[in-house]
Amino acid sequence: MLEHLPARAMFRFEFPIHHMEKSPLLDGDIAKWDDKYAAPRLYEIDDDAPFADVYWAWNEHGLIAAFHVYERTGLPQCDTQHWWTKDGLRLCVDTRDARDIRRATRHCRFFYFLPTGGGPRKKSPVVGTHRMSRAKEAAPTIDLSLIKTGVYMDRHSYTMEVAIPAACLTGWDPAEHPRIGIFYKVKDMRLGSQNLTVTDDLGWNMDPSTWATGVLTR
Repeated sequence: MLEHLPARAMFRFEFPIHHMEKSPLLDGDIAKWDDKYAAPRLYEIDDDAPFADVYWAWNEHGLIAAFHVYERTGLPQCDTQHWWTKDGLRLCVDTRDARDIRRATRHCRFFYFLPTGGGPRKKSPVVGTHRMSRAKEAAPTIDLSLIKTGVYMDRHSYTMEVAIPAACLTGWDPAEHPRIGIFYKVKDMRLGSQNLTVTDDLGWNMDPSTWATGVLTR
């Protein structure tokens, strides 16, 4: 049984998330993201072949992230009704980093982002949130229109940037609670899935203890 688990499922990870004084222009230009903001390449532990670079930063106003998915063929295909079935991104945040609690609290958020599929012409990015399975308590309702996005895509790659304000992160308080739980998943219909820590089989969507710890660092 153990030989089928990803090696990184055996560890607890902690790493810095660096401060960014001002949120960048969200235009899908990945070139402006310095390497110091890159999410750790934990997939290297399992010799997995990556197909996405992920970056994140923080400031008092909230959390900013960028996803660059490369080595693709064709434009991304997204389904706004069944968002989990096709191309898309997931980002989970726990503003209290409750690593010893195996069920989500009100401080846990599960966001999903689609680079296309929204709007009247079905070409705009989509932002959504999903209730954590088996959560101890529901997170408060938030106004998703406050989350800003920027997308660039061509037939070989796409980049999606998101800025999540503090109003959409229950309990966001970098001064008093600089340690947060964090997790990402990139799903591509052709390339597969790239997860920060554990795979779907180990229940990251219901168990925040499987996420990593990000330390909000100046």
